[in-house]
Amino acid sequence: MTEDRLAQFSVQHYVNLETYRKSGQGIRTPLWFIEQQGVLYMRTPAQSAKVKRIRNNPHVRIVPSDMRGNAKGVWIDGEATLIEAAEAEWVNGLVKRKYGLLKRLIDLRSRFKGTEYVVIAVHV
Repeated sequence: MTEDRLAQFSVQHYVNLETYRKSGQGIRTPLWFIEQQGVLYMRTPAQSAKVKRIRNNPHVRIVPSDMRGNAKGVWIDGEATLIEAAEAEWVNGLVKRKYGLLKRLIDLRSRFKGTEYVVIAVHV
């Protein structure tokens, strides 16, 4: 069943992740992602608001999207967990493989800025 729900993500480059404020208002963010063994993984700066929202409420919704967040499939519910980037360095390697030069340029900029990352794991 999970494979059927994740099939729509197989050839996509972006996922729109909806997290929730304490008020219940959904906030949507398009992100790069990879899928491994039925789990979607996304890297994001540790200080981002979406990380704070996930810590308060791990329920999320996801849909394949374009880079602007326009849905290209069906929204599905999931539960998000946060993993320290050092524990999930393998995710960074797979993201580099999928996104190539653009990912490497973003990494370079992040290194200069000193950005710390976490990995969001979404289980559907």
